[in-house]
Amino acid sequence: MATDTGREFDGSGLQAGLGLDDPRRLLRGFAGLVGFVVLWYLVSLTQPPIVLPSPVAVAAEFRGQFLSGTMPEALASSIRHWVPGTIAGTGLGVGAGVALAWSGLLDDVTAPLVRVLRPVPPLALIGFAIAWFGLNHAGAAFIIAVGGFWINFYASYGAVEEVSDDLIDVGRTLGVRGDLDMVRSVVLPASLPGILTGIRTGLGRCWMLVIAAEIFSVPGIGREILRASNNLRVDRAIAYILVLSLMYLLVDVAFRAVQRRVLAWQA
Repeated sequence: MATDTGREFDGSGLQAGLGLDDPRRLLRGFAGLVGFVVLWYLVSLTQPPIVLPSPVAVAAEFRGQFLSGTMPEALASSIRHWVPGTIAGTGLGVGAGVALAWSGLLDDVTAPLVRVLRPVPPLALIGFAIAWFGLNHAGAAFIIAVGGFWINFYASYGAVEEVSDDLIDVGRTLGVRGDLDMVRSVVLPASLPGILTGIRTGLGRCWMLVIAAEIFSVPGIGREILRASNNLRVDRAIAYILVLSLMYLLVDVAFRAVQRRVLAWQA
């Protein structure tokens, strides 16, 4: 279904994702952030650094790790398995969700398998990742892909199931024939908002799984967090946690801009 809006990208979606389109919203968010940092600082005065370092100490450690090159190297390493793992988990999850929601036969055949595999957490598959792929980026990407798969699967499955039968009848009336044509021309455009919401959620989930994926000594941000925690370097651990948060923020803002653009035809 063609959805050309006839507009060129003007950055409005990116501004909205950052909150720049609403100064009051931006101000409230900034005030909340400042309030959190102030509260963090005040509480840190009552605790030893090994329990809760101050924001100043964390900022100094962040700067030191960045300038030493350790942090950029760890981030680049994490991206090397986050990207393929996220792409694989998202693509397979969306494809499987759409296919099973549309085909009753596929749904019936795979339902027992889905119910058996769904409760298995990605951490439980670390042994399989090591045996199948080794201690490398491929094994870490596998763990990330598994976690991203199920979020996208159920989001896509639910979005397709919510497509109105009346809409499908209208498609048939207009001459849409065959399952593939119906899915491409009617079902996917109608379910796209739900699918994109699932993808957005999955992107954040995959960043969370970076730590789990690196628990078996694959280099990256997660391994640095685990090392810092084992050495009671709480300031360093928080610094690397902030890196994960910043990466998620950048990806989320960029995806929200794309999402607004793709769904502009709904306005």
